[in-house]
Amino acid sequence: MGGCDGRSRARGAAQALLVLVALVACHAHAGDAAGDAAAAADATATPWVFADTPAWQDEFDYEGMPDPARWSHDVGGDGWYNNELQYYTDRPANAFVGDGLLTIVAHRQRAGKRRFSSARLVTRGKGDFLYGRIEIRARLPIARGSWPALWMLPSDDRYGHWPRSGEIDIMEHVGFDPGVVHQTVHTQAYNHRIGTQRAAQKRVETLNTHFHRYRVDWTPDHIHGYIDDEPVFAFANEGTGVDAWPFDQRFHLLMNLAVGGDWGGVKGVDESAFPIWMEVDYVRVYPLENAPDPDARP
Repeated sequence: MGGCDGRSRARGAAQALLVLVALVACHAHAGDAAGDAAAAADATATPWVFADTPAWQDEFDYEGMPDPARWSHDVGGDGWYNNELQYYTDRPANAFVGDGLLTIVAHRQRAGKRRFSSARLVTRGKGDFLYGRIEIRARLPIARGSWPALWMLPSDDRYGHWPRSGEIDIMEHVGFDPGVVHQTVHTQAYNHRIGTQRAAQKRVETLNTHFHRYRVDWTPDHIHGYIDDEPVFAFANEGTGVDAWPFDQRFHLLMNLAVGGDWGGVKGVDESAFPIWMEVDYVRVYPLENAPDPDARP
């Protein structure tokens, strides 16, 4: 037979058929070789493993203010970084725990010099994490001008101020685009101010009537985002340095309900919809069991 190069001098239908069989067999062997090479490459990648039990969590199985051992309040009303309209308070009217839920409420009421009040809870200094699986189960409001967010910021700003040290957005939703949930990262190389932001979206029609699970899996190689365990977002460590990947340092959690702002207020604010609220059933952080030693970083 002519073998894999197909240079057969076959004469007649029987010989032609034998050549075809030989060619198919050759391609099959080539495919097997390619598959073996891919499997070998996969075998060299680190099989990252997350713990089955959270190392840090809040199940909100108590009553009153958010647990001060886990959460602090960011307080103020200077518009923050996005020209938002709310004043963040540490008052029970804006954040409280009861019936197994944390509720963050935005009111149309004057606080400070602002016409709206709300709350922003952070774990900085009380829950700081390097890698892990972070999952939050929440129900979101829908109102024009609302901007709920579940996200992460660097605890130490190892590489400088935003966006140099990065940001991880587990969930953002803007009320003028109801049902569309965004998962995003920001870095010096990839951010919305220079039009390079890395993001993905998923439509969640029942986000205001049902609880949904918003999650990121963060390893030294990638950040993957999920909604109800469905893959939505993927961002890989390109290995090009901290401008693209500043995610080798500790981050903390933030949960807030903003009003208006550069994005949330693009189509104005429906003041008649207030008060509005976001409910959180739990926050769980599962450590990366085989994470590299942080003291070994360059």
